[in-house]
Amino acid sequence: MIIHVDAHIAYRFEEPTDFLLQMEAAAIPEQALSGPGLTTSASEHEAHISGEDAIGTRAWLRCEGDFTADYRITADIDRHLVDLDALNQLPPHQLPGATVPYLFDSRYCPADRFQSFVEAEFGELSGGARINAMVQWVADNFSYVPGSSNATTTALDSFVERQGICRDYAHVVCTMARASAIPARFVSCYAPDVTPQDFHAVAEVFLADKTGEPGSGAWHLVDATRMATAGEIVKIGVGRDAADVSFLTSYGIAQMQDKRISVTRG
Repeated sequence: MIIHVDAHIAYRFEEPTDFLLQMEAAAIPEQALSGPGLTTSASEHEAHISGEDAIGTRAWLRCEGDFTADYRITADIDRHLVDLDALNQLPPHQLPGATVPYLFDSRYCPADRFQSFVEAEFGELSGGARINAMVQWVADNFSYVPGSSNATTTALDSFVERQGICRDYAHVVCTMARASAIPARFVSCYAPDVTPQDFHAVAEVFLADKTGEPGSGAWHLVDATRMATAGEIVKIGVGRDAADVSFLTSYGIAQMQDKRISVTRG
């Protein structure tokens, strides 16, 4: 699947400010990228570093005054898609070491608080079947309401209020999966059917593969908003929750002036 991405952001910094920018799609085997890529206005400092799990790239910048960033690429998505219902979960003691951090509570995902709920609601299911049931539960019980959450909203807040935006849906799915001893990470991404069009967020869960070999498994994308499908998602980065993969993290006062995102099929 061919996906075109055209993104523009503009900020103003009243004094010299360090910030971390992550809006470039990840150069990984499942998505081949071409195009001009990222261009930014002049800044005092710019350095590129690896994203979490070596997926994606972050840019450290330091700027005073007006700052703009434009990102244009074409992504050719070739992702292996499977029916999650057919996949088991790995026993925790067989999980690869790199997946273990995605079982723990994080800033926005208090998984320990959800263990009783997931056992009562989904206790007869396991593995991919449980993941599908949890994603469907969130889709059925939540309302997508722009402006209904903010930078402090956790998965528990969203669960109580039964509303939110994509990051909140992803946080709740990650939290429920971790409460079920299934590793889950937060994915920032682009996708063509996001409404209103913006940076998007989904969850990604680690399940056993069909070989049944101990420790053998793979990550699989799921979106409880139902606005993105795994075969059309352009990954930017991954993390424990939104705090790890915000498109801009500022260590000072930042005033957004403009943001425009366009994601279309080829």
